[in-house]
Amino acid sequence: MNKKIGMSLLAIFVAVVSFAQKAPGLAKTPPMGWNSWNIYACDITEDLVREVADAIVQRGLKDAGYEYVVIDDCWHGERDALGFITADPVKFPSGIKALADYIHSLGLKFGIYSDAGWTTCGGKPGSRGYEFQDAMKYAEWGVDYLKYDWCATDNLNAQGAYDTMLKALAKAGRPILFSLCEWGDNKPWLWAKDIGHMWRTTGDIYDDFYGELNHGTWSSWGVLNILDMQVGLRQYAGPGHWNDPDMMEVGNDLTVNESRAHFSMWCMIAAPLIAGTDIQHATEETIEILTNSEAISINQDALGIQGFKHSKKDSVEVWYKPLVDGNWAVCFLNRDSISKELNYNWAEKLIVDDFAKREINYSKESYTIRDVWTHTDLGKTNKPLKTTLPGHDVLMLQLSLSKK
Repeated sequence: MNKKIGMSLLAIFVAVVSFAQKAPGLAKTPPMGWNSWNIYACDITEDLVREVADAIVQRGLKDAGYEYVVIDDCWHGERDALGFITADPVKFPSGIKALADYIHSLGLKFGIYSDAGWTTCGGKPGSRGYEFQDAMKYAEWGVDYLKYDWCATDNLNAQGAYDTMLKALAKAGRPILFSLCEWGDNKPWLWAKDIGHMWRTTGDIYDDFYGELNHGTWSSWGVLNILDMQVGLRQYAGPGHWNDPDMMEVGNDLTVNESRAHFSMWCMIAAPLIAGTDIQHATEETIEILTNSEAISINQDALGIQGFKHSKKDSVEVWYKPLVDGNWAVCFLNRDSISKELNYNWAEKLIVDDFAKREINYSKESYTIRDVWTHTDLGKTNKPLKTTLPGHDVLMLQLSLSKK
């Protein structure tokens, strides 16, 4: 090759790699989908994933907006002689492309998992040193979503490691949603906006409403623990870049009240709605929670602003989320296991959201109140709200601006 031509091609390659951008147009609202880890961990097979995908369609989740079917850790086989990753030949005998093709045939999108380190958290081959080869393979297979973990990373610089995979994905040429999973250890909300479409803000969730599961060198956290860890992060989220408090445990060893509260709060904080539920065998109550269109519309609101905790009295917190067209979502969360009497006098409240540059003055404005979970109208804010709030539950409302 002519030396000048070779240098020109090298310059083009360097330019592409140096100024790579994440796939545009994705995650304008919080991503919705399903991930295999919470229920199945490493016990996944291609047949199982196909069956779950079928259930996502049959049980109404696809119609509700869930689109990504993501296989988490332990799908990996070995690398071939050229260093390209392969699928476990026993668990995925047809190969990943065949599985992706099946998912696509259902009108869904396909996601996969890897790790920035030498190995994944499950001890499978990680992507360190193979980022460009792995990204090429994902594009070849038809992958639409990459969850990228943070095990076995030694002393890697997190921003640099995730930026390397971003460049690899951009070079591969397929639009892939990039989900960063480094557990919030390196404050990704400060630097990940231009690298990923979503980033984990905490360690792993587990199926408890409030608690800590100590694993020795790290802990998993209950729903409310993770909710508490979101304080101070709302200004970093928005269309195309979302704080991710981890997959949902709706229906997983939580009561119906707790599952409803969990789902509501993930909707209020504009979290990605990634279900970690056994969709095939979930109860109808669990499916109804996951597919509540009014709650989902609050999560998917085009304004893309994360909600915030406005106040707390005893065990009851009051959360607000600004919505399009001057509307608001309000959620009363009872953290206690005991029911609480709620007497909320709207007229006494002045709600100021400095970040969104929005406010509510109930003494001057009237809103129509819609109960998101009972799908009923509760009158207007010109009268106090009086009700009983069950333990570990919520009252989730949408307020629509109306004439007094």
